[in-house]
Amino acid sequence: MNLYEQQQANRRNTVVVMAAFVAFFAFLGLGFDYFYFSFDPVNDYGIPFPVATVATLSISSLLAWWGLHSGDRAVLSSTRAMPVARDSNNPNHQKLLNVVEEMSIASGSPLPKVYIVPDADPNAFATGRDPDHAAIAVTEGLLDKLNREELQGVVAHEMSHIRNYDIRLLTVIAALVGAIVLLSDFGGRMMRWGGGGRGRSRSSKGSGGGALALVIFVLWVVSMILAPILARILALAVSRHREYLADASAAEMTRNPLGLAAALEKIESAVSPTRSIKRGTAHLCIADPLGKKMDLREGFWADLLATHPPMPKRIAALKQMAYQN
Repeated sequence: MNLYEQQQANRRNTVVVMAAFVAFFAFLGLGFDYFYFSFDPVNDYGIPFPVATVATLSISSLLAWWGLHSGDRAVLSSTRAMPVARDSNNPNHQKLLNVVEEMSIASGSPLPKVYIVPDADPNAFATGRDPDHAAIAVTEGLLDKLNREELQGVVAHEMSHIRNYDIRLLTVIAALVGAIVLLSDFGGRMMRWGGGGRGRSRSSKGSGGGALALVIFVLWVVSMILAPILARILALAVSRHREYLADASAAEMTRNPLGLAAALEKIESAVSPTRSIKRGTAHLCIADPLGKKMDLREGFWADLLATHPPMPKRIAALKQMAYQN
């Protein structure tokens, strides 16, 4: 898959993810109408208007739009990232600015905004809706631990995410995952609050639809409970696939795959989690900020639950690229 095919696929996937998110919210809203408000336009039963469905459709559409246009600001705010001043007296900050400018030219992408995350653990991520509205953030720990060639590799990796439109897809997913978690929590509170669907159950029995109503109710409850888990699995699966491509693109951009390999080795050797980066945005980072052992494994469960591909495999692939050149 070439660069333009990657960009088109990411634009298409972003639309698909947003549409699925809106449809899922609508399904949950319809469940509230059916089981809590006894909405039934056919039998003229209960509330005559699908209040929850319309409300969730409106809210989810607004959230999808907000995730696309403002999700990057929410991500940066959640990590307490601060913009790097052009006149900064910090030599590490100046080195970062220079490297970002170099990699911007090498990638053919507009210069992104540059941020520093106040965290001692080495990590980095990119966010934004497109190359013209993008940002790269690195931790203080990354600047302290990496030399210039290694920093070039990391920045090139993040520039690859920007150039390939990975950031649009991953930022939207990060915003929507948070929204789904909030909705699931609200739904759980509503179910505990009491007694949903009592009027519906009486009506269903009278019309012979009790079995179907029970099946739909079970599916709705399971969807409500599993929504945060499924949303995170989607985010993780997309992230893992994009990391390998960004590594390869970074090696091509810098002509120095060993620089990124050495950077990943230093990042992997850090034992502390990146505390400034929360679970909902973990898939944006170059390495798992949570320090989970699952990311070191392979197989079905690792593919399902790990935020990133196994670091040894990524490093080995980069070294293999160097040997082939």
